[in-house]
Parts: sequence; structure tokens; C-alpha cells
Amino acid sequence: MPHLSGGWIILVKEKCSLAGHVNKFYGAIHISLPGRETAAVESLNSEGLKPLFQQLDIDDPESVRAARDFFKEKYGGLDVLINNAGIAFKRTYWNPSCDSFKTNFFATRDMCNEFLPIIKPGGRVVNVSSVMSSIALNRCSPELQARFRSNDITEEELEGLMKRGAGPTAYGVPKTGLTVLSRIHARKLRHERPADQILLNACCLGWVRTDMAGPNGPKSPDEGAITPVSLALLPAGAGEPHGQFVIDKKVHPW
Repeated sequence: MPHLSGGWIILVKEKCSLAGHVNKFYGAIHISLPGRETAAVESLNSEGLKPLFQQLDIDDPESVRAARDFFKEKYGGLDVLINNAGIAFKRTYWNPSCDSFKTNFFATRDMCNEFLPIIKPGGRVVNVSSVMSSIALNRCSPELQARFRSNDITEEELEGLMKRGAGPTAYGVPKTGLTVLSRIHARKLRHERPADQILLNACCLGWVRTDMAGPNGPKSPDEGAITPVSLALLPAGAGEPHGQFVIDKKVHPW
């Protein structure tokens, strides 16, 4: 189990259980769950983690920038960022103007672009994607699949594809975009900040019993948290995984 020391600053965009995965923790955990902050803080308090609530709505650029400035001024940056904000609609068609695209791709992209510059050396970033990103990818045309899998796709090209709504589903396509974005940002970090040893990955929680996924999932929220928390707590000096899509703590071919 990882032993976190040195005053780590962790920002979690959704509630996930950390206490069962960490032997000892020194630092601050900030959670952002608008409308559910009291229950989330009480739950994590019961695990001995003493979290703090930080207002943050990733669909509101001013809120994102205010949160970025808060963490930069108070702590000098972040050690761990887990992006788990997301929404889903019970429909299959895509529409790049719908909230699924806005939150699951564009707002998360904006969140990363504001916060990645303040991730501290040795930091960890986890973008919660979905196995639906892989399923949607495989339903795309061969030409689109090649671009989404390429190692030279740029953020600008990806944004253009997302704005066109390239792909078959309103939930899976923006999650495809998020997985590809994670690969792009990981390459950028490796190129621009190689000495900082920041690791950034995308992952799938699995089918978890939540308000969004319904009551029939085989995993509890704590079980769903295992993969993103393991990525968030990769030990100092680790070089991999980085820029990968991880399911059940295993790298999934993209």
C-alpha cells in the first residue's frame, strides 16, 4: 500500500474511498460534489480522512479558474487530480451540443488545461473514462479509428472531431475523446516536463452501483474506486503506466 507523505494535496471531483488504499496520509483532500458535499464530507470523515469541500463546477469556466487559483495560492499546486465528473443520457444518438459532450469531453478538457500547469512534480492525474470509449471507438469508421488511435493526433484535431460529433453514441463518443485526450496530454507532459515524472492515465471504473449507472452494477462504489485510486497513488519514481487506458488495474489495448 502506498504511504503518502510530504503534504499531498488531492482534488477529487467525485467521491471515492481512499482510506482503504492508503496506510498513512499527510496532507489535504478537497472534494467537489455540488449538492452532495455534506454527505460526502461526512462519509470520508468516517474513514478518518478529514476532507475539505471546494466549490467547483467544471461546466463553469469561472468556477474552474477560481478553484485553480485557490489551489495554486494556498498550496502551490496539486499532487493528485481525479477527474470523475460525468453525465449520461438514456439515448443512443450523438449530438455534439448536448450536455454529455459538454461535460464528459469539453469541460473536462478545459479542466485539465487549467489544472495541468499546477500539478506538482511527481503528481498523478486520473481521467475517469469508460469502457464505452473503446466500444464506441470500434464502431467508428476505419479512418476515424486510425486517427483516434494515432500517436500524432493533436488536441486541436480531436476538438474538431468532437465538435462534428464524430461517432455513434452520445455517451461513448465523448468518452472516446477523453481517452484520446489523456493520451495527448500524457505525451505533452513527457515532452514538456520530463523531469517532473508526472503520470497521467485514463481508466474505467467498471459497472458501479450509482445514481447514474443504476442499482444493478456488480461493483460497489468502493470497488469501483480501486483502479482510479491505484493510479492516483502510483509510487514515487514509477514511470508507467502513463498515457494508458486502464481497466481493473490492467492496461487495456487502445
